[in-house]
Amino acid sequence: MKNLFLNDFRDRLPRDLIEARIKVRAKVPARMRIRHWIASCLIAITVLAPVSVQAATEGAEQTPPKSKAINLVSADEIERSAQAQYQQLLQQAAAKDALAAPDHVQLRRLHRIAERIIPHAAKFNVRAPQWRWEVNLIGSNQINAFCMPGGKIAFYSGIIQKLKLTDDEIAMVMGHEIAHALQEHGRERVGKARVAQALTLGASVLSHVMGYGDLGGQLVSGGSQLALLKFSREDETEADRIGMEIAARAGYDPRGAEVLWEKMAAIGKGQPPQWLSTHPSHDTRIREIEALLPQMLPLYANAKGLSMGALPDYGR
Repeated sequence: MKNLFLNDFRDRLPRDLIEARIKVRAKVPARMRIRHWIASCLIAITVLAPVSVQAATEGAEQTPPKSKAINLVSADEIERSAQAQYQQLLQQAAAKDALAAPDHVQLRRLHRIAERIIPHAAKFNVRAPQWRWEVNLIGSNQINAFCMPGGKIAFYSGIIQKLKLTDDEIAMVMGHEIAHALQEHGRERVGKARVAQALTLGASVLSHVMGYGDLGGQLVSGGSQLALLKFSREDETEADRIGMEIAARAGYDPRGAEVLWEKMAAIGKGQPPQWLSTHPSHDTRIREIEALLPQMLPLYANAKGLSMGALPDYGR
């Protein structure tokens, strides 16, 4: 039906206009047409510029601008994928007898902390109350913890044991990881990866057309990686701030974040240069946390029902 309509439309055009258009198209080399096509694709991709998203909070600052690349993957899609990966991880841990039993003392401790923090999550993500939150402990020497999209939390026993974490410090770790999920950093990075893949493909085709082999693909690939690293550092800083807030509102001392990263710094010697790392350097992180304490301590004092002057010193 579309072809008949198109043919009918072409029949109504002046014959000389049709012939002129065909002649012009014939004069444009195929290589030039491909260049125009690639340029159009790149322009379309650059439309995915940052867009401002404001956190619905009382005590936190406005969140940094988000990239529209986040719209390239749906929240449902990323949460389903996270659920599948989380279950696979738990199955692997159980097969190695490394998954903590429900009555494990440290797992019960994690559950108590999570139960206080999670109610404050909705301030940052309207989907959070509908998430099926889970908290698990995996027996491993790794110093690691995470919260996948959809509220799937896991701690490795190494981070608790090796750093000798207090409840306040565990809450800062948990708040930080939950903040990544609330701000949909994983979803955003998947979207950016898809943009980077498209850019690399476009540059590779253009390089071949220009006769430079895959040089363009190599250059754009490197540039894309650096761009993703940059956003990742911003994600980490944002997660520190939001994580401190939700933990402080839950009644955990935000000064624990400073001590936490002092402990991390003590065991994290030899870290890569900050500009090539996905995390801020320990020194930078500690300075930023110190700068946030005047905002976070009143939230903690309010949660404890104390005045600022009545807050005790933080034990180190």
